[in-house]
Amino acid sequence: MTTVAVVGCTHAGVFATNSILQQHPDWDVHVFERNATVSFLSCGIALWAGNHVSDPKKMFYSSPAALEEAGAHVHMETDVADIDVAGHSLVYKSLETGDTAALPFDKLVVTTGSRPVVPPIPGIDSPLVTTCKNWNDAVSIRERSHGAKSAIVIGAGYIGAELAEQFSLNGIDTTLIDGLDRVLANNFDRPVTDLVEHKFAEHGVHLALGQKVVAFSTDEEAGTVTVTTGQGEYTAEFAVLAMGFVPNTDLVRDQVETLDNGAIVVDDYMQASVPDVYAAGDAATVFYNPTGKHDYIPLATNAVRQGLLVGLNIDKPTVKYMGTQATSAVQLYDLSLAASGLTEAGAGRRGIVARSTELVEEYRPQFMLSTAPVTCILTWDPATRKVLGGQFCSTADISGAANVVSVAIQAGFTIDQLANVDFLFQPNFDQPVYYVGAVAMKAAGER
Repeated sequence: MTTVAVVGCTHAGVFATNSILQQHPDWDVHVFERNATVSFLSCGIALWAGNHVSDPKKMFYSSPAALEEAGAHVHMETDVADIDVAGHSLVYKSLETGDTAALPFDKLVVTTGSRPVVPPIPGIDSPLVTTCKNWNDAVSIRERSHGAKSAIVIGAGYIGAELAEQFSLNGIDTTLIDGLDRVLANNFDRPVTDLVEHKFAEHGVHLALGQKVVAFSTDEEAGTVTVTTGQGEYTAEFAVLAMGFVPNTDLVRDQVETLDNGAIVVDDYMQASVPDVYAAGDAATVFYNPTGKHDYIPLATNAVRQGLLVGLNIDKPTVKYMGTQATSAVQLYDLSLAASGLTEAGAGRRGIVARSTELVEEYRPQFMLSTAPVTCILTWDPATRKVLGGQFCSTADISGAANVVSVAIQAGFTIDQLANVDFLFQPNFDQPVYYVGAVAMKAAGER
């Protein structure tokens, strides 16, 4: 019988385990998870803090019991202390009893995920400073934010922006700090981020952008924490770190090929550089179609698809990974934002020459009783004219546009081809020329 060790069980681990057992129901699959829960949808933390979650139990789509029912041996609250990749064995320890044991395995699946970036800044270990990653963090943020009058969020990516939004809507005096000069700077270009920053200002969020945090200090008597940057000091009842994530791969980092940040390099079939070792999710690289290179993009969507592929390929290479465009979306106040692929700034950071075309127009005809402008940005390669990315922002729901661009990138469309796609027209939904096609037409006309 083939023995499989799955180390880590959030999204990639859950889907890999189920996929393996569906393909090989007679295999002996052991799942190791150091937390007490699996499958937590951490993207809902800000929504729960803002009272937009019907039942926090529904933030989990699987359970240890469900994995057991599928046929897995589940070791919860268990720490894998050591993995000998070449020797095909691992040592694990129960966090409840302290007991240790060894498991020989035939195949190893590393789905250990990521951990929050916590820089070695003086005072960052304050009890009034929390990360935003797992269920325990969610409970802490929910409890701290209810009844609080002030908060500081450090990091203006998706997670930090959502937290700042929800805190401000709950009447909490909120400061949002980031080392970059724009909110969501890694997700959108300036025409979109300017709109978001205006919304934050309207809702009283203090933006401390282009500022690096250098220290934290806690006043226990006052029950406050002060965050010091190179340009000022900000004091609140608590602070949340939302500074990004790094792969949690120390157990195997020196035994398989990784990127400099520790992400395990996997091939088209989720196999690492060593036979019988597979990786998926935040612990692994993705193949980023806009650049044609391996990259590190920790998203639940990537984790789910990669996890499924582990089960399909763990016996023999069968189904090839199609890559990712890092398609994503976020709702901030009444703004819907969605994107896929490269921004112009993102292309520049990667040394890629790209052009961007911007279009702002009403998303449906003016004769409708209501409509709203949509900001569209299409990023493309001036040499090949291939679509590299798209960004959309409106008070209307424009999330589907990012999926359209995602398909276009994956299919290798040029801006000319995208401009000629057969998009629907119906006044309730769009203009005679759908705005994705319209911005592609504008780009195609630029020489």
